[in-house]
Amino acid sequence: MEGGAYGAGKAGAEMDLISFLKQPHTILRIFNGIFSIVVFASIMNKGYVNFGDGTLLCVFNKNESACNYGITIGIIAFFACIIFIILDLYFPQISSVKDRKYAVLLELGFSGLWTFLWFVGFCLLANQWQVTSVKIPFKQSADTARAAIAFSFFSILGWAGLTLKAWQRYSLGADTSLFSHDHLDAGHPPFSSGSEIENTDNFQSPPFAENLDTTSRGYQMPSY
Repeated sequence: MEGGAYGAGKAGAEMDLISFLKQPHTILRIFNGIFSIVVFASIMNKGYVNFGDGTLLCVFNKNESACNYGITIGIIAFFACIIFIILDLYFPQISSVKDRKYAVLLELGFSGLWTFLWFVGFCLLANQWQVTSVKIPFKQSADTARAAIAFSFFSILGWAGLTLKAWQRYSLGADTSLFSHDHLDAGHPPFSSGSEIENTDNFQSPPFAENLDTTSRGYQMPSY
């Protein structure tokens, strides 16, 4: 396996936990996990208002879709952060360059998708809260709603950062593989074409061949 493929060294190298935790994409995953917890926990905890008759309505303009959307993408984002952290821990042990490529592409696609979904969620929550009449009993959940909206926006930035880091790792891996391939090809001389075949007319006889031939010609059989 080529060393340094897709942002990691050769397989089997010892992992430094401190260096791993200091990596930008690891830090972003941790923060994104925290942001997602704030969003879905806030909505689940105080995002529904009881009107006294046992009916719970979403604080975002009584729109159940808005609350369900925020909870869903928040929970999935949280578990995705955990899964990708585990994948990052295992990533240096992957010996196949192709498998590393697929792992980085998976991260790139998921991060890009969740950047878009968080943007949609931010717009949805902000719009629904804007048209909500902040009166009792909605007033008591105003801080919760604002927190969900704010951390939805922070999540957009966090997942956009992960998308950028994944793209950089993919670009680095592609360049490394290409360089290694060219380097290996350069170690073997190209196949000679027919025009480059040596001329056999310039072949010289082995040394002393002429002397041996002359001696053999002057040799006479002895008479008995």
